[in-house]
Amino acid sequence: MRYSIDHKSPIPLHAQAETLLRKLIEEEEYQNGKTFPNEVDLAKQLAISRTTLRQAINKLVFEGLLVRKKRTGTKVANTVVSSRSNNWLSFSQEMKLRGIVIKNFELHVTWVYPDEMVANFFEIKTDRKVLKMEKVRGKPNEPFVYFVSYFHPRVGLTGDEDFKKPLYEIMESEHSVVATLSKEEISAQAADTFIADKLKIEVGNPVLFRKRFVFDQGERPIEYNLGYYKAGSFVYSVESTR
Repeated sequence: MRYSIDHKSPIPLHAQAETLLRKLIEEEEYQNGKTFPNEVDLAKQLAISRTTLRQAINKLVFEGLLVRKKRTGTKVANTVVSSRSNNWLSFSQEMKLRGIVIKNFELHVTWVYPDEMVANFFEIKTDRKVLKMEKVRGKPNEPFVYFVSYFHPRVGLTGDEDFKKPLYEIMESEHSVVATLSKEEISAQAADTFIADKLKIEVGNPVLFRKRFVFDQGERPIEYNLGYYKAGSFVYSVESTR
């Protein structure tokens, strides 16, 4: 089958490639497990770079629509039940909106080499350092969430910012980076020794685990965030409209 996109269109090439891929996902043959066209061949057919094509594929992988494995190629992911909210705020903004006073129990900022998962999300190599921020936060009398955030070097954070302020306000006002898109994954897990110590709970207690992938106005990845919430102190609400 021959695929094509409009190079004269004002719509970005990666966005057009994403639209094409979404159409392929809906086709019966791919729903039944057929492997997607090879990246090299498809990029050549579309007359775009592999980097542009991979940007579109990565977005659909993080949405859980595609699965990409070495040697086996890219396929449509098995259908899963998921929920997501249409509006999102930083944690500080969420708590302020609800009138909840929040205390910072820990705050650590370091420069680290990313693991493969973080590097793949940022589309950088593992030998390029990224800023890592860890926070333990909660009500004045108890911590209830441990956050770990990694930031793309492109954002421009130095580590000297006042991270007691709302994160996305800092990024916008000091670095002209606007967070406009968030994709999240929610799951439940048992607290290991490290998380139990951070949240002051028993090992094995239930924890709500949230992954958040944040993108700027150009849909470029800017933050990879992990949040571990004490199950008895936090409820994640989702509002959907039809």
